[in-house]
Amino acid sequence: MSSDKDKVIIFDTTLRDGEQTAGAGLTADEKLRIARHLQTMKVDVIEAGFAASSPGDFKAIQQIAREIEGPVICSLARAVPGDIDAAAEAVKGAKRPRIHTFLSASDIHMMHQMRKDRETIMSMAVEAVRRAKSYVEDVEFSPMDATRTDPEYLYAVLRATIEAGATTVNIPDTVGYTNPVEFKALIEGIRENVDNIDQAVISVHCHDDLGMAVANSLAAVEGGARQVEGCINGLGERAGNAAIEEVIMALKTRFDYYGLTIDTEPGDIGATSRLVADVFGFPVQYNKAIVGQNAFRHSSGIHQDAFIKERTTFEIMEPDAVGWRGEALVLGKLSGRAGLRSRLSDVGYRLTDEEMDITFAAFKELADQKKEVTDRDLEALMSEQHRDADVERAYKVVKVDVVAGDVNMPRATITLLAPDGLERVNSSNGTGPVDAVCNAIDGMVDEEIELTEFAVNSVTEGIDALGEVTIRVRGADGNIYAGRGSSTDIVVASAKAYVNAINRVLAMAGDVATEQTQEV
Repeated sequence: MSSDKDKVIIFDTTLRDGEQTAGAGLTADEKLRIARHLQTMKVDVIEAGFAASSPGDFKAIQQIAREIEGPVICSLARAVPGDIDAAAEAVKGAKRPRIHTFLSASDIHMMHQMRKDRETIMSMAVEAVRRAKSYVEDVEFSPMDATRTDPEYLYAVLRATIEAGATTVNIPDTVGYTNPVEFKALIEGIRENVDNIDQAVISVHCHDDLGMAVANSLAAVEGGARQVEGCINGLGERAGNAAIEEVIMALKTRFDYYGLTIDTEPGDIGATSRLVADVFGFPVQYNKAIVGQNAFRHSSGIHQDAFIKERTTFEIMEPDAVGWRGEALVLGKLSGRAGLRSRLSDVGYRLTDEEMDITFAAFKELADQKKEVTDRDLEALMSEQHRDADVERAYKVVKVDVVAGDVNMPRATITLLAPDGLERVNSSNGTGPVDAVCNAIDGMVDEEIELTEFAVNSVTEGIDALGEVTIRVRGADGNIYAGRGSSTDIVVASAKAYVNAINRVLAMAGDVATEQTQEV
């Protein structure tokens, strides 16, 4: 199978490689929420997870396969029968299923990780593709660490796996080793030396260890690759993957140079980026391309003067094209349901009547605390509504009372609604108000939790701004879990974030990967 030579396929792996970001971990419902946004963006392929890694990931892929139409739904699988069987079962409900199987190909990986020779690896790769092909027509194969693999051996593996039935062959820069000139040459070498390459799509999957993942991906496209893999916000293992929103907008904005089309619609990029940042607990850096808070702000007087006269002097794309809200419109305490529903729709939320009732009550409470409620406030409000909604064993913060200052030792009294439906109250001292809050909560929760990171950010400007707190904890299993909470009172936000992190520990209990997910 070969793709249209003038089209680039956008393959999003936020839900698989993105989840390998240290400190990340998503529930099935969180994955589905993100998948719905990716569906709205019309990405071509959603790699929904690694079915064999855990029961939770299997369930998430299965749910996405059943409910998300349009994109190809893909599961990763190592080149072993059990993984491939699990992937096939997970994606079988999709209208357009794909199995993506992978195996190390470089000598350094074969020698130190796989401890197998080239002939054995070749045989395993071919058998894996054949097994996947017995389940689905659409099979992708990745020779891991391709950019450090002997080119002649790489050509032979690609030739053999295409002959076995691979419809896409992915060339991963697994450790972010290559550069644009080298990578383009590698793709061109594959096109010239793999005689059956016209039967498959060439894909690329670049990591950002040297900060060149997007540049390498685009260079590969110039060399003839027609699928690019990446993650929203550049998430992923170590330094992350190619930021897929940057690839999308580079191809859109510089059509005059690349001359290639994509089916992906960028209008929901902003909302998707913000959702991913919230769910993963990794804020987007302010100067991040495309989706950063400062991406379309101009502070230099010279720039501002020119921009006012003609926007294109200092902007190469329309902010609205990627869903960047700019100076957000505001609502207030006199705003009604219709106005709130309209604004929520503009920032990417479609609510049922029942959800609207709950959200409107929370909005009114927030509007009483703030003079103006901006789009950023609404997004924080919606995030607060969704947190813990899919966690059956969830604690909820009911009340926070704190005494602090120079005279008194900080003391917090916390009321929690426990999973059994009963309220629990506990008080504790601490070195500061947040420490006292966490100590009080620890006394009511039967979990071994170690707080490893605390950060607070203002959602909007002003003294009455919502404070958004991100907390990371280490659970008894040694894994890191992120929690977030927001409130006009940062101590209350801290309590919510700490409880959210604990709820995530509880939600992921029993869903620990059976084996460490391997890189691609």
